[in-house]
Amino acid sequence: MINLHHLKSGDTVITSYGGVEREGTILEVDHEEKKVLVSTENENEFWYDLDNLKSIPLTPETLLRLQFHVEDAQSGNGKGTLYVRGPFSVRWYPAGHDPLLVLHFRDEFRQLKHDITLNELQNHYHGMTNYHLE
Repeated sequence: MINLHHLKSGDTVITSYGGVEREGTILEVDHEEKKVLVSTENENEFWYDLDNLKSIPLTPETLLRLQFHVEDAQSGNGKGTLYVRGPFSVRWYPAGHDPLLVLHFRDEFRQLKHDITLNELQNHYHGMTNYHLE
C-alpha cells in the first residue's frame, strides 16, 4: 500500500476504481481523513482512499517520458546510465550496485540504495530544485 506521508500535491499516481486504472495527478492530500484528491487524464477530480491508489515504479522509460535524456558519453563502463534533465541528473546503476541511484543537482547528491517510485523521485526533485517534476 502507498504511504500517505510520501504523497504531495503534484505527484503522479495510479488510481483504481471499479477495476479501471488511470494515471492521475494529486491535487490535495487530506491527512486527517486519509484521502487524496486526484485529477485523472480526462480532468475528473475525485477523492480516493489509499487502497485505491498505487505508486508508479520508476523505470528508464518513465525517465524518458519525463523528458530526461541519456548522456551516452558519461554512461557505461561500470558508471551506470546517466539520465539528464537540465541541471538535474539521475545515475542508474545495475542491480546489486551500492548505491543503486544517485540523484545530483548542482552541488547536492543523494545516494539511494533501493528502487524508488515516480512520486518519490518527484519529491526528491522538488526538495533539491524547488520545482515540481512533471
